[in-house]
Amino acid sequence: MAAYASGGIVMTHTHMRRVRRGTAQLRQGGALALIIVALTATSACTKGPSTDGPASGPTASTSTQAAPSPTKETPEEAAKKEAVSAYLAYWNEMERVYAAASLDGTDIKKYAAGPALTRPRLESAHLKKTGRVFTGSVSVDNPTVTQANLDAKLPNVRLSSCLDVSAWKVIDTKTKKPVATPTKRLTKYVIVTTVERWKDGWKVISDEPKEQAC
Repeated sequence: MAAYASGGIVMTHTHMRRVRRGTAQLRQGGALALIIVALTATSACTKGPSTDGPASGPTASTSTQAAPSPTKETPEEAAKKEAVSAYLAYWNEMERVYAAASLDGTDIKKYAAGPALTRPRLESAHLKKTGRVFTGSVSVDNPTVTQANLDAKLPNVRLSSCLDVSAWKVIDTKTKKPVATPTKRLTKYVIVTTVERWKDGWKVISDEPKEQAC
């Protein structure tokens, strides 16, 4: 039976069906949005002085051209960046929620609403009851805007990302030891997200994992 992590909780298909029946409004979701930025260094090749003697003919003059001014960012591009930024901040707070098994002391309500807020509220309560917390980090790789409805009454953006929860570990709060998890489970999978722009900023509304490795 395949299993994967939902909001950091390792879920089997049977467990997911139970959760759906118990919380009809709760969409299953999936950990810190950490985009890997590739730093590339370029080395300049310096040409040494010529040993062939002075070149014949007139000396060429060097002309300096001004660098083109950067293209101004459009409102749509700015909105998409804000939505992605809010999503990354959301997962930063999700890490804190699961590490403490509580919403207290976090800013999760600033970045989540609806099912995306209901899930951590219910799951953190379950973690506290069972004496479990999560350590380590989660990464959300390459969050990409796949749809943008910025002219809607409630502007919204749809994202597709690769969620990697392989470094997120379940810890028993009494023994301080890792809790065993299923060996056959997806730990890196596609997740689809809806982010809406509210009066107080962008908020994640739903975060739905797909049974698709990435």
